[in-house]
Amino acid sequence: MNRLRHIGLRVLNVLPILFLVSVLAFLLGALTPGDPVDQFALRFTPQQLDELRATYGLDRPLWEQYFVWLKNLAADGGGLSLTLGTPVFDILVPPFLNTLILTAAGTVVCLVFGTLIGAVAGIWHGTWADRAVMLVAQIGSNLSVYWFGLVLISVFALQLGWLPVGGMQSRGGGGFGDLLQHLVLPAISAALISMLVLARFVRIGIVRETGSDYVRTFRSQGLPQRKIYGKNVFRNILPSLVNITGLEIGTLITGVFFVEIVFNWPGIGTQLVNAVNGKDYPVIQGGIVLVALCYLLVNLVTDVIVDALDPRLRGV
Repeated sequence: MNRLRHIGLRVLNVLPILFLVSVLAFLLGALTPGDPVDQFALRFTPQQLDELRATYGLDRPLWEQYFVWLKNLAADGGGLSLTLGTPVFDILVPPFLNTLILTAAGTVVCLVFGTLIGAVAGIWHGTWADRAVMLVAQIGSNLSVYWFGLVLISVFALQLGWLPVGGMQSRGGGGFGDLLQHLVLPAISAALISMLVLARFVRIGIVRETGSDYVRTFRSQGLPQRKIYGKNVFRNILPSLVNITGLEIGTLITGVFFVEIVFNWPGIGTQLVNAVNGKDYPVIQGGIVLVALCYLLVNLVTDVIVDALDPRLRGV
């Protein structure tokens, strides 16, 4: 019962943030200089332009426009796109699912290799392996994801020919194996920064735990290193690992936008770039809310999982 109450409080804490995001997303379009309907002046008559403004509530006071937009967001598929005339969520949801696929692949790369790199540095703390890993992490964390993606394309797609240059599937379509091939390079590119951040936290956690009294006691008793790290050290750093991973998933959701452009991935980032170029404010606003909602849900689920792994945090 206490756990359900705790989850309920977490959900209630999300609602004000979501409201603030909706206000900011609305104001981003409403306060942008110029009338978004003016771009159709050469195609529509003045009367048709006025009707279009009325459809989107642009002829009303600002506060009324917000509630019209909020109603469209909640009940009418996000309203209608200015350029395509179709419901915003009909436009955004399919590419957003593609973005989630790329984010999931980046999360797997981040979690597997970030944990592995951090474990190597932490277990062999103070050795040449630790210093080499941390040097690579320091250099890699300062690289541009956009530039790193171009390097991956140049080496593994253009020069070696091992993997596709971009896109989500081969011409004519393909199965799951084809999708995996197209995922490799963008997933690695998207996961780079988050993977190295995670590696640092894993290293710090292992170094902290191995310096504790219980580890020294186990070593003095002759307990194998495999059991010390597997059953104790990694189990104790697991809540922190889940927490950092949740935060990095949120970072990946926003960070993959640049990766989608480099690899021509048909995700929401590409769709939003097209909306910005076309001054399609309903699509831009809907995209911001959709991404923010996903980010908040990821953090909410992360909090619940961390709470289940470490009940001591329930009272924090």
